[in-house]
Amino acid sequence: MGYKSESYENQAKTIIKNLEKRNMKGYYCETGKKALDLIKSILPKGALVTNGGSETLVETGIMDLIRSGDYKYIDRKSAKTPEESRALYGRIVTADYYLMSTNAITKEGELINVDGVGNRVACLINGPEHVLVITGMNKVVPTVEDGIRRVRNIAAPPNSIRVGSKTPCSVTGFCSDCQSDDCICSQTVITRRSMKPGRITVILVGEEYGF
Repeated sequence: MGYKSESYENQAKTIIKNLEKRNMKGYYCETGKKALDLIKSILPKGALVTNGGSETLVETGIMDLIRSGDYKYIDRKSAKTPEESRALYGRIVTADYYLMSTNAITKEGELINVDGVGNRVACLINGPEHVLVITGMNKVVPTVEDGIRRVRNIAAPPNSIRVGSKTPCSVTGFCSDCQSDDCICSQTVITRRSMKPGRITVILVGEEYGF
C-alpha cells in the first residue's frame, strides 16, 4: 500500500465513524473495481434501481452494471415529453435503490450537494427506499464551507461543460455566483444526518473519480 492509499484509508475510517453517528452507513473500497463488487453484493436481484447524473457512476462501471444487471432499471433520460418526464419522476421516487455520487463530503460525514433542477438532491432527501452514494476520496473536505467552495470552483465548471450549460464558469473556469438561466447551482443541500437509520449508504473509494 502506498502512502497516499494509506492516508485515504485512514481518512475513510474517520469519516465512516462519523457517518454512523449521523444514522448513515459507510464503507471503504480501495479501488473502483472493489466498489463495483460491493454494489453487486448490496443490490438484490429484481430491485427497482435508478440513478442521478454522475460521472463517478460511469467511470467506475456502476452505470453499466445497473443497466445490464438483473434489476428493473429506470432510465431517467428515457422521457421524451414533459408529461412523460413527470410520470417517470413519480416512478423514480419510489425506487428501491437510488444511486448517486456527492459533490463533496466532510471529514465529519456531512454530504454537500449542489443541483440545478434539484431532482438528484430531492431523491437524496426523501423518496427512494435506499440511497447509495459512491464517491472518490478526491471529494473529501475539512468543512461544509470548504465543500461549497469545492463545488463552485472545482466541480461546477467542468459539469457545466458536460451538460452544455452556457454559464460564466464554463468559460472562465471559476464561479462568478451567476444568475444565469443555465445555472446548475440553484439548490444547495447539506445532509448532516439521515432521519431513517441506514437509509443512506456512503461508499468511499480510494481513487479519484468525477469532478
